[in-house]
Amino acid sequence: MAIIRGRMTDAHNGPLVVFLIGMRINHFRKIGKWLPVFRAMGPMIRELSQNPDSGFLGTEYALCSPRQILLIQYWRDFDSLEAYARDRDAQHWPAWTAFNRSIGNDGTVGIYHETYVVEAGAHETVYANMPPFGLARFTGSVPATGSRNAARERMRTSSGE
Repeated sequence: MAIIRGRMTDAHNGPLVVFLIGMRINHFRKIGKWLPVFRAMGPMIRELSQNPDSGFLGTEYALCSPRQILLIQYWRDFDSLEAYARDRDAQHWPAWTAFNRSIGNDGTVGIYHETYVVEAGAHETVYANMPPFGLARFTGSVPATGSRNAARERMRTSSGE
């Protein structure tokens, strides 16, 4: 991806949800346990990315350690995230039931998520000399100048003012 020179900020206005989801391999040698958990996320991301009405904006991947992967997801709202998680016809439901059936509480694989509902006017971003990344990768970017120069001003701008 091409680097965008200078200081940029995301073009998103209004509320959003930041959803952190990941897995931790607790026993490397039990590949038959953790590999299916690892592989389950790709089809979910593809399914969400192909459905603009899902409320899913996009995801960034982060390798936290050789044992742990994290996905930072951006969603339009919590209702969309919850609807996907509970949709029995979507990829998530069978993956979740398979995890509980195969792993349960045996300790071989850890999974986690954290959900943050961000009200309009309660986020700001800045990207200096970066390729499209994070929220701006999915909502577009604008120069962090004028009314978007300082963090407090970017907060105000994210409310749509």
